[in-house]
Amino acid sequence: MIRFLCSIALIAATTFGARAETITVFAAASLGDALTEAADAWSAQTGHVARLNLAGSSTMARQIIQGAPADVFLSANVTWMDAVGDAGLLAPETRRDLWANRLVLIAHGAGGDVPLTPVGLDDALGPDGRLAMGFVDAVPAGIYGRAALDHLGLWDGVATRVAQTDNVRAALTLVARGEAPLGVVYETDARAAPDTRIAATFPEGSHPPITYPGAVITGGNTELAAAFLDFLSGPAGQIIFETHGFTVLSAP
Repeated sequence: MIRFLCSIALIAATTFGARAETITVFAAASLGDALTEAADAWSAQTGHVARLNLAGSSTMARQIIQGAPADVFLSANVTWMDAVGDAGLLAPETRRDLWANRLVLIAHGAGGDVPLTPVGLDDALGPDGRLAMGFVDAVPAGIYGRAALDHLGLWDGVATRVAQTDNVRAALTLVARGEAPLGVVYETDARAAPDTRIAATFPEGSHPPITYPGAVITGGNTELAAAFLDFLSGPAGQIIFETHGFTVLSAP
């Protein structure tokens, strides 16, 4: 009887393994920690694998438009999702707004708040310090950051002192290492680096809403990709992303 049950279990495991499939997810770098946890949970639940490709949303969108094999795209702003949609690469009726975030000024090490004023930034940067942020013409966090600094009348005073990076996590790393005293990142990123602190939070009205849309890409495993999106916006996915500081916007 025991041998029979073991044989049944072996057959079931073999069958389950044969059904296992892999999808490729192109996603904004700022989603890295939460998305890795969510992908692991989805894999444990389904047996399938979500392979993550994390970088700046602009980089991910351009690669998809140029033919990179992606099944899912998760962007840190609507503009780059629009670009992929304009190229005719979004599976119909799969696009949804998934999460929201907040924009913050971070500083290296311990200390107090930094006033969002010309004098406050200048004092915190010091004579030679740089303000780390994503590329202000392409990376969503950089786009949001420049908009906020413009709105507050601060951009002209720091424009020549900005250290621009390929993605928001690279900006975070510069501050965490002490290579830049200040940086502009998402609040969720600030949680990921123990050697940084939130020195100020930009008012929500100072920049466009920080929205993360997701969609299935045509030409791939659209059925499994749609199931993964449903998981991300379902109860289990919501808990994971809320734990990492995101605001959940969508349910399947």
